[in-house]
Amino acid sequence: MTRILVSDGMEKVAMDKLIQDGFEVVDKHYEEEELKEQIKNFDVILVRSATKIRKPLIDIAKNGELKLIIRGGVGVDNIDVEYARKNGIQVNNTPNASTVSVAEMTLAHMLTISRYINNANITMRQGKWEKKKYKGVELFGKTLGLIGFGRIAKEVAKRAQAMGMKVVYYDKLGKAKGYNDYKFYELNDLLKKADYISVHIPFGKNNKPVIGKEQFDVMKDGVYLINCARGGVIDEDELVKALNSGKVAGAALDVFCGEPNPKEELVNNDRVSVTPHIAGSTKEAQERIGMEIVDIVENFFDCADKKAINQ
Repeated sequence: MTRILVSDGMEKVAMDKLIQDGFEVVDKHYEEEELKEQIKNFDVILVRSATKIRKPLIDIAKNGELKLIIRGGVGVDNIDVEYARKNGIQVNNTPNASTVSVAEMTLAHMLTISRYINNANITMRQGKWEKKKYKGVELFGKTLGLIGFGRIAKEVAKRAQAMGMKVVYYDKLGKAKGYNDYKFYELNDLLKKADYISVHIPFGKNNKPVIGKEQFDVMKDGVYLINCARGGVIDEDELVKALNSGKVAGAALDVFCGEPNPKEELVNNDRVSVTPHIAGSTKEAQERIGMEIVDIVENFFDCADKKAINQ
């Protein structure tokens, strides 16, 4: 019987569907050393962000039963994808399932840092009524610069434009066809023009941030920065400096270097709105991720034939 390890959790409906299809499903998170012992006993491993599938683990897995790795979510930076494929292990993710959820979170964070919602929540719970302190800014009429123009960024653009923002974007692939409502700029030009900057790119293979000191230097004074993509794409040390100097008026971060232990200088900075990597964590997104995983598994193993074998 084909064995599936659910390493970082999965929606029950989707898990039940896999069981109904005739797969043996083990819902258990193994720490790294124990996973090295266990992984060779599974045909499929399903991961989210917590489990890392690196070369040493793949070297063990390739000599066992493992045929398929699925990352429930958009990025695959916690998996050595090319090395796995080179060793005959297929790697998939679920890029569509959380698009709307992350786009909505991006807008939520933009509103939060613009209107001091994060700070006001805290001070009111402390018994303070600081009405005059929180003089915010409107999104209407401001320029939103999107770095990366994939599925999520396009959804952000649509919603931001509906709120009266001007949307510009940069993408390494160049100008996108069919999106003439938004203007394409090279990265440095976008950084100079945008009032709000939201990043929608994976962490690069060179392990270097896309936004560092040089990029902060060319931004407008008082810019707002949002990252619901991946930790590492922004140099966090330089961000702290830019926040403390006032170069960046506010930042909103759902992702961090060193998760789950982000820099205290960011978490405790009153110019920053923070959430613990939950942009894709909506009921709807998790259901879509689960069913997308089911589709991948069924297609990979040709579920109809698998059922017949197991009956």
